[in-house]
Amino acid sequence: MKTRIILIVAALFLATNLGYAQQDEQCMIDLSQMNELVKVKKYDEAYEPWMKVRNRCPKFNPAIYKYGEKILDHKIKNSSGTDKVAFIEDYMLLLDKGREYYPSKYELGEVLEEKAILKYENQKALGLSDMQIYDAFHKVYTEDLKNFTSTTGLYVYFTKTVDIFKANQFELQKVFDKYDDVNEQLENLNEKYATSLNKLITKEDGGATLTKKEAKYKTYYQAKLEANAKIAGSLDTYLGQLANCENLIPLYQKDFPTYKNDAVWLKRAVSRMYNKECTDDPLYIDLVKAYDATAPSADTKYFVATILYKQGKTKEGDDYIKQAYELEEDGLKKARLAKRIANGFKKRGSYGSARTYYREALKLNPSDGTPHLQIASMYAKSANSCGDTNFNKRAVFWYAAQEALKAGKVDPSLKSAANQAANSYNANAPTKAEIFSEDKAGKNISIGCWIGGSVTVPSL
Repeated sequence: MKTRIILIVAALFLATNLGYAQQDEQCMIDLSQMNELVKVKKYDEAYEPWMKVRNRCPKFNPAIYKYGEKILDHKIKNSSGTDKVAFIEDYMLLLDKGREYYPSKYELGEVLEEKAILKYENQKALGLSDMQIYDAFHKVYTEDLKNFTSTTGLYVYFTKTVDIFKANQFELQKVFDKYDDVNEQLENLNEKYATSLNKLITKEDGGATLTKKEAKYKTYYQAKLEANAKIAGSLDTYLGQLANCENLIPLYQKDFPTYKNDAVWLKRAVSRMYNKECTDDPLYIDLVKAYDATAPSADTKYFVATILYKQGKTKEGDDYIKQAYELEEDGLKKARLAKRIANGFKKRGSYGSARTYYREALKLNPSDGTPHLQIASMYAKSANSCGDTNFNKRAVFWYAAQEALKAGKVDPSLKSAANQAANSYNANAPTKAEIFSEDKAGKNISIGCWIGGSVTVPSL
């Protein structure tokens, strides 16, 4: 269940003592007793005084609902059969009442989201169908998307769509639409988290120390970004072979005449065809042209460039890539575009251009460490070409390892991958025996070719 910041009841007593003096004295006693028991996690003992104050004075204090969630969550986890169902239903009633009496503390989307997750987690006990679970999450999506933030909820919302399709209750297009809906929501959430995180990282890079509150928020934003990244990968896995060219091409051919002027549909179709490498089919060119004609943007210019590259028109493609990058004004979207452009240059072996765009991505979104890993891999692949001696060529691997480690410093979720990559690169660098025999310990080695820069040989 979604964890909310719990207001300490004792503090509320002090802050609003005058208001409470006019309330039922028994409610004060029951609330205080409930508070003390919940604080030491004696939820079963807290249940009776909580029910008393809840029934006698439902508007007495928001702690009735905040702490009530903890009590009922405990009851649900430790019961079965009809008792469990009764507690689940009571929990949903509690959320509704919390919103009724304290709407500022219970946003609509948060309440609907918690209820949907509660239904999903207890689907079997409640005897609910996949369609009923889908409908619960769809209600959050349609009524308060802004507050639909649960990674679990977004994942279930999509996976139930796939399950219902497999049960022949949804069309395939519905699956693709929902995949796009959920991914767009994840992107919107990530943009919010990354923007806040980047401000904190910029503050640290400037030499300032984060406050305790800021440090907690930094950890929170990093955790949310990591969780969302995992969910995004899981969505692709769950979608599986449904989104292959054999399914996509006939589906889009059938729908293209209807949606040829629909910018949203065209964007999604083009993106999926591109990501699934269905770009050899003539339909891809038709989709891109229609998308660029309907809603010209940085996005459309990028996809036009992919066609030109496919046709061997490299210079024209590079011109469109430059247009795409210059047209994008949103910082985080520009960072994502920079990575996509960089990936294209890397794939065709234009490492210098790729690094330029990876570095642009790092400037625009410093909390994303993946460009460091990509740059490091290009350094490692170029080692044999960037040195005048065997020793100096292999010294490039030290340089690659240093770059890889930067990824883990800015993005804790990449620390393991960064360390693994660095260890791999260091294993290919000169050994201690070679450093000794070449008398290179502590010396600075200049790196040539497109890499440039220099690296200091480790001391023995």
